[in-house]
Amino acid sequence: MTTARRQGFAVLAAGLLALTGCTAAGGGGDGNGDGAAAGCAEPSGGGRISIATGNTTGVYYILGGGLAQVITDTVEGTEATAEATNASAENIQLVCAGESDIGFTLADTAADAVNGEAGFDEPLPVQALARIYTNYTQVFARADAGISSVADFAGKAVSTGSPNSGTEVIALRLLEANDLSTDDIGQQRLGLPETVQGMKDGAIDAMVWSGGLPTGGITDLTTSLGADVVMLPLESELTALQETYGEVYQADSVPADTYGLPDDVATIGVPNLLVVSDAMPEEQAYELTRALFANLDALAEVHPEALNISLDNAAETDPVEVHPGAQRYFDEVG
Repeated sequence: MTTARRQGFAVLAAGLLALTGCTAAGGGGDGNGDGAAAGCAEPSGGGRISIATGNTTGVYYILGGGLAQVITDTVEGTEATAEATNASAENIQLVCAGESDIGFTLADTAADAVNGEAGFDEPLPVQALARIYTNYTQVFARADAGISSVADFAGKAVSTGSPNSGTEVIALRLLEANDLSTDDIGQQRLGLPETVQGMKDGAIDAMVWSGGLPTGGITDLTTSLGADVVMLPLESELTALQETYGEVYQADSVPADTYGLPDDVATIGVPNLLVVSDAMPEEQAYELTRALFANLDALAEVHPEALNISLDNAAETDPVEVHPGAQRYFDEVG
């Protein structure tokens, strides 16, 4: 898909898909399990697999490129490519519309999608190939901005991430947990590369990012600014998010040596999922899942977060159903 076509589709998806859901009958499973949603569109087929990832300096994009190579090398008759997107919410919309075959997404955004909540006015019954690694909520502020917590975002220029991204979802919920809204900040809806540049230039005071460790763009930020940028802890926000949205939000921390920080920083972790259309053929989902778990060592050479992908919790994708083809693979390997 060309960049122009993808951007055009993203606008359409935000304005139409989230309102109407996907209408084609699903063939892989039972939608979201309650019959409330029509199935997603069938994947395009033809031996080509499109993987919807995220910002070009984020882990989704890097690991997605590795996954595309693994699929191309190990799934007979299949050529896979990774495409940059605005990440979670857009990826789900692309998958359900049949524009992409696999999508990286945060579990909180996926839960909203299958339940028809938050930014999804109708359920989009995608299914999961697997739970993969955890995303870490990474909130940084310029040291000269007078910001020591999210509560201090009021009146500041803050990047909440790309439109239709999982970062944006959690950024808005962090604001909500502090009785703030986008009206209280100078909201910048920017991708990670643009956000990092804005932080360096002083045009942006603070930023929210949800990604694996390390994220290349954040490494660039902390290396360039050093002590002129600080990472904010999120203990109080975690309690508020769990009370409102449940245990999909988990206590976690970013180790100091990840980005050369003075200390470990308490933050919020959210599992990631790989999602597909509920109309994906069972055999195809089986082969894609097998390719993923049979080649984790190769993926770890692309990005170390692959070391945190495990069969032990791969099927823990609630409330998103595991695709029957993926479940067959999990049953076979025990």
